Amino acid sequence: MTIASWNVNGLRALARKQALTPWLASGPTIVGLQEVRASAEQLGELARPEGWPFAHVSSARKLGYSGVALFSKLAPDSVDTTLGPKFDVEGRLQLARFGKLVVANVYFPNGNGQDRSNDRVPYKLSFYRALRKRLDALRAEGLRVLVMGDFNTAHQEIDLARPRDNLGTSGFLPEERAELDRWMKRGYHDTFRKFEAGPGHYSWWCQRGGCRQRNVGWRIDYVLACAEALPFVKAAAIHPSVLGSDHCPVSVTVDPDIVR
Repeated sequence: MTIASWNVNGLRALARKQALTPWLASGPTIVGLQEVRASAEQLGELARPEGWPFAHVSSARKLGYSGVALFSKLAPDSVDTTLGPKFDVEGRLQLARFGKLVVANVYFPNGNGQDRSNDRVPYKLSFYRALRKRLDALRAEGLRVLVMGDFNTAHQEIDLARPRDNLGTSGFLPEERAELDRWMKRGYHDTFRKFEAGPGHYSWWCQRGGCRQRNVGWRIDYVLACAEALPFVKAAAIHPSVLGSDHCPVSVTVDPDIVR
């Protein structure tokens, strides 16, 4: 089965572009969306698309900001959105349990503050650490964890087109990349890099200057698999031809036995 993730940069805007329905029909079993930017009430029918028996939206307290949504052909055993009061108000997390599988749909914070000051980096890193601690506890229970979403960090130089130009930019700061290193040392694996070692693969492009057309982008959307889940991952992909957002979807194909 396919598990897919997409930062939609506004779910209502994506729907107006008629980009949502064709993508949902392309075959995923579980879908996580980030940057939904609306509550379930505001989304109306978009909060539960036709043909998706399970749907869940977690919105930010601030209107028009952040938010995540989960659509699934399988009914999860549970969905938890709590990580701590200072994080929960931003609507960034859904932990959906399907048998022995936990799918974490996550919109990680951006470190940029006002005027690109990087003053949100401490908050961003504390979110990373709190979530990793939470997921480690689930792994200790014998569960298999997939973490998907917009991580807002390019891990290595190969993961963005112009690394030297962005050494001081949030998303490629040494401390942000080091935090992803810690995830890897704790047994998480970048599923895309399991299958593709080459350059030129990105999931986000600035909307100015024709960056997408020229493929001047960043790979900041991931599906990480913990060591216990990795053997069930059979393929991973980035889908740059899917338009409608400044991000494109990413996905993994997994053995259905991952839930058993």
